[in-house]
Amino acid sequence: MGAWRRTVKVHNMKLNIAIAGAGIGGLAAAALLARDGHKVRVFDKFDAPRPVGSGLVMQPVGLDVLHAADAAEEVMARGAPITRMFGDEVDRNREVLSVRYGASRDRQGLGIHRSALFQALHDAAGRAGVMVEASSPVDGRDGAYVSVAGRRVGPFDLIVDALGASSTLSPLRSRPLPYGAVWATVPWPDAAPFAPDQLTQRYRKADRMLGVLPVGTRHDAPDRPLAAIFYSLKSDAIDAHFARPFAEWAVEARALWPQFSAFLPDGLSHGDFTAARYTHGSLRRPYGDRIAHIGDAAHRASPQLGQGANMALLDARALQLALRRARGEEALRLYSGARRWHVAAYQALSASFTPQYQSDSTVLPVLRDTVLAPLSRTWPVPRILTRLVCGDLVPPMPALTPRAAPRRG
Repeated sequence: MGAWRRTVKVHNMKLNIAIAGAGIGGLAAAALLARDGHKVRVFDKFDAPRPVGSGLVMQPVGLDVLHAADAAEEVMARGAPITRMFGDEVDRNREVLSVRYGASRDRQGLGIHRSALFQALHDAAGRAGVMVEASSPVDGRDGAYVSVAGRRVGPFDLIVDALGASSTLSPLRSRPLPYGAVWATVPWPDAAPFAPDQLTQRYRKADRMLGVLPVGTRHDAPDRPLAAIFYSLKSDAIDAHFARPFAEWAVEARALWPQFSAFLPDGLSHGDFTAARYTHGSLRRPYGDRIAHIGDAAHRASPQLGQGANMALLDARALQLALRRARGEEALRLYSGARRWHVAAYQALSASFTPQYQSDSTVLPVLRDTVLAPLSRTWPVPRILTRLVCGDLVPPMPALTPRAAPRRG
């Protein structure tokens, strides 16, 4: 490893930790921290912990965390390798998005259904000895105690807020983004018109977007490949979208993208879709006295760069590594400082990229199609874009991880 690495003190004192929320970030934190010997209890509002949402892309940085949490093997078995992100614009018939991952398996994305990712992390947490308490909504805290359905539980040495965008523990006040989406999961067709290792999207200017993401299989249906389909529209138009006849929308979707018909099976309806509204913002200091905020409780952004779940996983890993080096506020400062620049960079990039693909602008799509798209195919920009989607354009937690040899893009 070399003499450059400084010697660090490893703290052996084990902590009593409460984690609010059994989502992706919460379960990852639970598995990681319990594997280090801490006593971990997870409180979740659902009668039985379950995932929310459809499909997502696990990036290499997120997969590294899953390996550390002992959840990667199951995820890799269920997910669909993603080697490319592609998009074209219908009016100009131009390729406007083409990002390739690296050639090696460890530099590729992985399309995964949230239920498969959730189950892998839930199982990993169970193997590590984590207690997951269902029907236990966290509605506040009092110092070292958490309020669970109105009852005071604790004390805890540390509370981890993994409650997501609706967190009752986070002081984050984010701004709503003008565009959202509706999502559904459908069977991957036998004669699919798109490559099974590619996220494929079609745009009309920047105010309409349809997409197809291979997401592998669910844990309860291992022989049935699936796709996540999504349709982008203004957040304030989502309710009206669901109020109109589904058949009308299906006709418009097919007109925008005839090949999309293969992903609209008979019987599909509005009831199969889930609405997603997005916000943007981040906590300047994602911690307080005995509490650390991770994932959407600490920072929120558009999913345009495909980093949401990966950022939560990185937060969980950074918190684990910080607690190996320090305790109390010192550990929380280490956690915050280690994640600061990576979060800030991807927040800024998300804010810059999103209006090019989701906005009412008539200028930005032209700039995207005529300037940025050709530039994205000009050396060395493709290598930079590969690093961007892999999640390590900026080191994810440089203060807590040893310097590694550059990875080939």
